[in-house]
Amino acid sequence: MSVQNLLVELFVEELPPKALKKLGESFAGVLLEQLKAQGLASPESKVTTFASPRRLAAHVTAVSPQGADKSVSQKLMPVSVGLDASGQPTPALLKKLQALGADASAVPKLKRQVDGKAEALFYDSTAKGVTLAEGLQKALHESLAKLPIPKVMTYQLADGWTDVKFVRPAHALVALHGRDVVPIQALGLSAGRVTGGHRFEAAAPTVSIPDADSYAATLAKEGAVIAGFAERRAEIERQLRDAAAKVGGGARPIEDDALLDEVTALVERPNVLTCQFEREFLEVPQECLILTMKANQKYFPLLDAGGKLTNRFLVVSNIRPQDPSAVIGGNERVVRPRLADAKFFFDQDRKKSLESRVTGLDKVVYHNKLGTQGERMERVRAIAKVIGAQLGSDHLAHEADVAARLAKADLLTDMVGEFPELQGIMGGYYARHDGLGDDVAAAIEDHYRPRFAGDALPRNDIGLVVALSDKLETLAGLFAIGQLPTGDKDPFALRRHALGVVRMLMEKDLPLELGALVIESLGLFPQAQPGTADQLTDFIYERLAGLLREQGYSAQEVEAVLALRPQRLGDVAKRLAAVRAFAALPEAPALAAANKRIGNILKKAEKADPHVNPALLKEDAEKALHAATQQVAPKARAQFESGDYTASLQTLAALRGPVDAFFDGVMVNAEETDLRLNRLGLLATLHQAMNRVADLSRLAQ
Repeated sequence: MSVQNLLVELFVEELPPKALKKLGESFAGVLLEQLKAQGLASPESKVTTFASPRRLAAHVTAVSPQGADKSVSQKLMPVSVGLDASGQPTPALLKKLQALGADASAVPKLKRQVDGKAEALFYDSTAKGVTLAEGLQKALHESLAKLPIPKVMTYQLADGWTDVKFVRPAHALVALHGRDVVPIQALGLSAGRVTGGHRFEAAAPTVSIPDADSYAATLAKEGAVIAGFAERRAEIERQLRDAAAKVGGGARPIEDDALLDEVTALVERPNVLTCQFEREFLEVPQECLILTMKANQKYFPLLDAGGKLTNRFLVVSNIRPQDPSAVIGGNERVVRPRLADAKFFFDQDRKKSLESRVTGLDKVVYHNKLGTQGERMERVRAIAKVIGAQLGSDHLAHEADVAARLAKADLLTDMVGEFPELQGIMGGYYARHDGLGDDVAAAIEDHYRPRFAGDALPRNDIGLVVALSDKLETLAGLFAIGQLPTGDKDPFALRRHALGVVRMLMEKDLPLELGALVIESLGLFPQAQPGTADQLTDFIYERLAGLLREQGYSAQEVEAVLALRPQRLGDVAKRLAAVRAFAALPEAPALAAANKRIGNILKKAEKADPHVNPALLKEDAEKALHAATQQVAPKARAQFESGDYTASLQTLAALRGPVDAFFDGVMVNAEETDLRLNRLGLLATLHQAMNRVADLSRLAQ
């Protein structure tokens, strides 16, 4: 046997669609990794992943029939144990060698090496390379053991006695090295070359794979199956585009990668068909119709050129009948009751105003330690009034209060009860129906934004105030009762809420101080313990630091700015730009190092008052530094206060020479108390001037 390509396939019953892509990637990835580890696959070997509703498979290039022999050096025992005083082998050594397949003739060839504090005997041998059958058996076992299986099933084999645990019952195992079957076993199956094709459209009940390289082509031709996940997904996308083009009018299928992945995992031979429903259903908000078609039926709604829902939708069928009318008709009949339910919910909900539902929030538990949704709503209102007033408008505060009072009322509607994903969105529709105006309606709709990374922020100031208040209330309440995220567990999505707060404050450059917002919000929770405000503030700054690093700022730049805990997050981007420009100056490294040194001196010294008595300045270097500070610091401060952070830091670059000279020629910790305190005062003044924009010591290498 020579180096050839390898194909391994496990043929099973329908796999969980939402997990299929990860299952396929894991199966192939671990298999390749294990084959390489055993020397059966070369470093240049490539793996092709196949995953369909009823199979996981991998094609690996350049796989050897046997791994290369390996030199093995094995520690036997300490020399003092293995050899007697005359250098002859002890019974213990001979017994050990016998266990390894050697005898006394190997003793002269043993190596002596220092191992820890003692000298030990080592036996060098050659381990024969693993055969493909042995290595693939191990690799397959590892691959199956490491599959990210959502839920394991237990089923019996044909003997009626043996239990097997796996994601779904397995029916066939294929393992081909070139044209040859590799004799391995898994899940009660022995490897062969026979697999199954499409349930309904395969040319025969079973498909025989002649060799590893013809796997995909044979399955497509004889089994009516597109085995590759990516190829099947691309084919569905192509058919969706073609079907939309035939409808005309600029129609396009809704874009949803998760839905496309799920549908790809549901079909083996995709066939896109165009269906329709009655136009009267278009009176229902399109979000409701789109959600029910996507979530319940896995359909692709068609939008017109303007992004409005049409009464056409696309179905990805798993069969290709000559006359598709029965399939089309069946899907249209199935979707009609769903749309009728949505219309009924919408009509019923509009018979009651949002205002009339508010009192019902007092009966809905929000959290057993934080009360009802009604109590929560009152807390959000309180925060919204404060923020609205701080943003400078009684009108804004009033409108934000109205929106905050009604924002959760749609939780009690039939539509949101059926489709929780529509909370906020339906509130906006019902607010317009109640005559509350577009601004308040948009605020109610947007108050959950941003819902995820990259999501849009609220469209208007009212929505911004309510969204900020809602997230601050959530964070403050859960921190107050100690419900913090741990590790990768964050059941209340507090990291996402904190990131939302950060984005709104930063991107909208709101004139609000983070610390004050945290204290104001926590003040509504008597459960909050001392230190909770610092804990929550640190948590929000951690999210900010992560966001900034994702945006391309270095860890040093981020640490330098956030070390000062800037209260106006809208300033952070300007501070970072200033730090980056400063770091590029030739004076920056020396000043950053000096700043770090000054900080360390001040930490260890008595409380240094940033005040200098010129009469106590004796050395020329300290007089020069004081004069330079007197000249530079006011200018840098004025630039800082005007918001020109870049100019402020660049002005400080002029201090590099005087600072270097000071540390070269002046003893800070002089014996005379007055002299020492004056020099510490000079350093404190300098430190204060240098660290308004950022903690420059964080830039020191």
